[in-house]
Amino acid sequence: MDELKFNTKRTWAEIDLNAVRDNYTAIRRSLPDGCRFLGVVKANAYGHGALEVSSLLQECGADYLAVSCLDEALDLREGGISMPILILGHTPAEYTDLLIENDITQTVTCLAKAYEYSEACAKLGKTLKVHHKIDTGMSRLGYIVSGDSFEEGTDNIIESCRLPYLINEGIYTHFASSDEYTADAEKYTLDQFELFMAVIRAVKEKGGIEFEIRHCANSGAVVNYPYMALDMVRPGYLLYGYGDPENRIGLRPCMRLLTTISTIKHYAPGTCVSYGRKFTTDRRMRVGVLAAGYADGLPRAASGKCSFKTAGGYARQIGSICMDMCMADLTDLPEAEVGSEVELFGPESDINKLAEAAYTIPYEILCSVTKRVPRIYKNLSD
Repeated sequence: MDELKFNTKRTWAEIDLNAVRDNYTAIRRSLPDGCRFLGVVKANAYGHGALEVSSLLQECGADYLAVSCLDEALDLREGGISMPILILGHTPAEYTDLLIENDITQTVTCLAKAYEYSEACAKLGKTLKVHHKIDTGMSRLGYIVSGDSFEEGTDNIIESCRLPYLINEGIYTHFASSDEYTADAEKYTLDQFELFMAVIRAVKEKGGIEFEIRHCANSGAVVNYPYMALDMVRPGYLLYGYGDPENRIGLRPCMRLLTTISTIKHYAPGTCVSYGRKFTTDRRMRVGVLAAGYADGLPRAASGKCSFKTAGGYARQIGSICMDMCMADLTDLPEAEVGSEVELFGPESDINKLAEAAYTIPYEILCSVTKRVPRIYKNLSD
């Protein structure tokens, strides 16, 4: 991190790479022998820095990385990442040459796309490594195999796997509610898993096709359904210290979002604060202007419903959160002064409470920390 940029001390995110490493080790320790580890680093590693996290995972001995799109994969290759990378989303067949040249594994989601990739490979005279994705109930990407579509779906997978130029390394599915703690969510996850395994059996029995890597365990399944690990797991949110509410594995969050108090003002009773005049002082108040807003990743929907840790204690946020700043009540916090740090989320300001205030999930809060917020990395040697 550029020291001069850091010294501006406006708003920044501290990323603890020691915590990332420790989380990786803890998750790896919970897996059955021989199970591969795929680290999900899409969306800039959930805001933590894709290249930095990927470099660490590569050094730690992870087996695979997953990204959302080709651009994310190419950024990692350009940054020196040489380990296997799986693209979870769609890549147009016209970019097959880039997939092959950069040794990137592509997800295939239906027979038509398998044909497109095979034909593109034929023109290049080269092969492409692929993983076939099965839609077992997420209703997003993947071969449709549920209900009356089972026979057709499994036949399509077999036909895809028999196409020339495709190396059929893996098969996977994605759970919709493995991180939810209700009887209905558990049943849905079990049904998804059973359907996935039925597809694998049918493809083997009807087509004689087996896959080197079968994977379905996302973060929720790693914690709640360890027997679903199969040949590889795909922790994303879990890797960054979230999604283990009962601390079964032993993780810690890796990001702290901080800002500073740029100005402190004293207002008389009856003073309206911020856009829309959503808050009016009911007494003489000492109000701090914090140098963070929704353009930094602080959700506007949380306006007036959250608190942040200051030098003197917790300060409630008041008025509408603006693009570049927000206001907080410092009336009873004399220790909070101009220039002092404020933790927006971290060990002392629970990201879950911030997410609840914004009617969203912590995933979105992490991914919303924008590019203009510098990441300050606590390196393993620190």
